[in-house]
Amino acid sequence: MTVAQPVKRTVTDWDEFTGRFEAVEEVQVRPRVGGFVNSVEFQDGAIVRQGDLLYVIDPRPFEAVATQAEGQLSDARAKVELAKRELDRGLSLVQTSAVSEQVVDQRRQALQAAHAAEVQAEGALKAARLNIEFTHVAAPLTGRVSRHLVSPGNLVQGSDNGSSTLLTSIVTLDPIYVYFDMDEATFIKYSKLWFEGRRPSSRDTANPVQVTLAGETKPSHEGTINFLDNRLDVSTGTLRSRAVVKNTDLSILPGQFGRVRLIGSAPYEALLIPDAAVATDQSRKIVFVVKPDDTVEARPVVLGPLDDGLRVIREGLKAEDRVIVNGIQRARVGAKVAPQTAQAPAGGKS
Repeated sequence: MTVAQPVKRTVTDWDEFTGRFEAVEEVQVRPRVGGFVNSVEFQDGAIVRQGDLLYVIDPRPFEAVATQAEGQLSDARAKVELAKRELDRGLSLVQTSAVSEQVVDQRRQALQAAHAAEVQAEGALKAARLNIEFTHVAAPLTGRVSRHLVSPGNLVQGSDNGSSTLLTSIVTLDPIYVYFDMDEATFIKYSKLWFEGRRPSSRDTANPVQVTLAGETKPSHEGTINFLDNRLDVSTGTLRSRAVVKNTDLSILPGQFGRVRLIGSAPYEALLIPDAAVATDQSRKIVFVVKPDDTVEARPVVLGPLDDGLRVIREGLKAEDRVIVNGIQRARVGAKVAPQTAQAPAGGKS
């Protein structure tokens, strides 16, 4: 069997939480005008860019309204010109008392009314042209689009109050949010570390996180904390937290689960051994130590987290102890052994 002394190095504890990913931005695409759908201009599930055309609604009814509005505007402008000439004529005649001041006032009021009608006609034309633009439904943001919910030839309802027909939805993917719930004890621990100046608060500092996806054995994505809720949930005793995670390869989708690792302590000196050197004795965790007389002793230990493949030992070992790291299945308490010293310290790191 092989023995090695524990590795002594500075480590930092990480706490793990189960998180669910959500899009930073999500939008439901709805038409602002109603009509028959002429075409669908995107592929289901594709990445779309802001401004990309998604749907085309039949614009002909709105073009007809715009043509009518143009005619009404021309009529209003003609009436303004007529009112101007009538007023100019009245101003000339009033100097010779050919018309009364009352007539001039009436013509001045008629000009003002003509101007008001012109403004109304201009507004009607702008609204008609806007409706024509709204027949081309564009992507409001860059992201991955869902499937199309309305096919060409179907009638859709348009509205600005949210009652219009749902056409599809778009979610952003990079970056992406991951939400997780922190228990009260962990929150109190972090608060204590912050008060002692040993760990920055996630409310003021973008503390780093590491994310491990389902099926992975080590973190594959990194991010930072950007939100802690202002109260604990009284029904669960947890604090809703959020991190923003880089997703440049677009491998994470909203709704996925992941394991979120967050720095849980200040740096400290620790002893570490290979995790395979730890055995279980009923409810205890033990390691086998070779004493100076080369007899085997079962030493109860208090375990910490894994750090780069090695297990932190919080209590039960000393730096000079010789720990059996290979062949523990042959170890017998009290038996005399002829141990071989590993060529490198436990785990191969120092």
